[in-house]
Amino acid sequence: MGIPDEWRKSSHSGPGDGDSCVEIADSPHRISIRDSKTPARATLTFPPHAFTPFIEALKSSFSTES
Repeated sequence: MGIPDEWRKSSHSGPGDGDSCVEIADSPHRISIRDSKTPARATLTFPPHAFTPFIEALKSSFSTES
């Protein structure tokens, strides 16, 4: 598996150079996520069909923590 070429930061990354968020890179075969503060460290990589359920589970987890 190669290294993604195009990393994009969230529009919610914050002020300045936006280094307080995650970055995402996608291709037809995988979606990768990394921490923008430590881009050289490990990434999470998903097949495209698994990414949406992962995000939905995160949203559900955070919405029940109040």
